[in-house]
Amino acid sequence: MMNAPMLSRRALTLSGLAMAFAGPALAQSGLSAEDRAVLAQAQAYFQNLSAAQGAFTETGPGGQRRSGEFYIQRPGRMRFEYTSPAGLLVVSDGYNVKRYDPRLETFQQVPLGQTPLSTFLARNVRLDEGVRIDRVTRMPSGAFAITARDARRPNEGAVILAFAGSPLRLQEWTIVDAQGQRTRTQLTTLRPASGLAASLFQLRDPTRRPGRN
Repeated sequence: MMNAPMLSRRALTLSGLAMAFAGPALAQSGLSAEDRAVLAQAQAYFQNLSAAQGAFTETGPGGQRRSGEFYIQRPGRMRFEYTSPAGLLVVSDGYNVKRYDPRLETFQQVPLGQTPLSTFLARNVRLDEGVRIDRVTRMPSGAFAITARDARRPNEGAVILAFAGSPLRLQEWTIVDAQGQRTRTQLTTLRPASGLAASLFQLRDPTRRPGRN
């Protein structure tokens, strides 16, 4: 999910497809044994999340709210379908990530491998490369939060992943951009899925007209 008009690696990283960017580095120095255990839990959770669906609510820096439904099927496929604003779609078909905004009549796509989604949607999730962990916050209930940033671009922003415990579940993420502005995405529901239709992860360019180049 994103709230920037252009579909770019920066937009994907900093404006809402944060689930994909979240890659805790298990071997980083300065982390306690307890912190590393929490990060291992997060890695196992993402690895086992083969197919899921649910609903989300996104709150932007100015308080603007968006909502919709999402579908995930690893490896490679996901769909964020906005009901507010209606029609906005972000889809990965396993090769490309595509974004269609019917209000602006724009369609954009980038290769999946050039986005942080490639980490999260990979067949084997690796959370030990390319990410710097700033903080691990653990609660007595078993809930925890991980603050991480791209180790190659640490000044571009950070993502805060919040998990519930017992049972372990991703609850929300917050994107903090380079200017310190925050976009929060709450997963109001998240449940395992089976038999998701292949058509959910297909998106043709609706802006193309016959005869257009």
